[in-house]
Amino acid sequence: MYKLSFFVPDSHVETVKTAVFAAGGGRIGDYDNCAWQVLGQGQFRALDGSQPFLGQVGQVEVVEEWKVELVVADELIVAVVAALKLSHPYETPAYEVWQLADF
Repeated sequence: MYKLSFFVPDSHVETVKTAVFAAGGGRIGDYDNCAWQVLGQGQFRALDGSQPFLGQVGQVEVVEEWKVELVVADELIVAVVAALKLSHPYETPAYEVWQLADF
């Protein structure tokens, strides 16, 4: 089992969650669409050659973003991350993947 965490602007949080759920993420026992999320602030500066979804090249941008966390079965993690990347508005989405232990 893996834990996937990603950051996404409010405009796309439901779109991205729908995509990762459709790929099999967020299943716990007899439940699906399971996730935890919290609103916070992210920041970045787009460098030359980028095409930012938000902000302008060379300027630090501070935006409200959701941090969404969910679990993913071992055999689905590659497909779920691919769904995240395809549905996310950013050129390079920020995400983390942790392998979980089962005791």
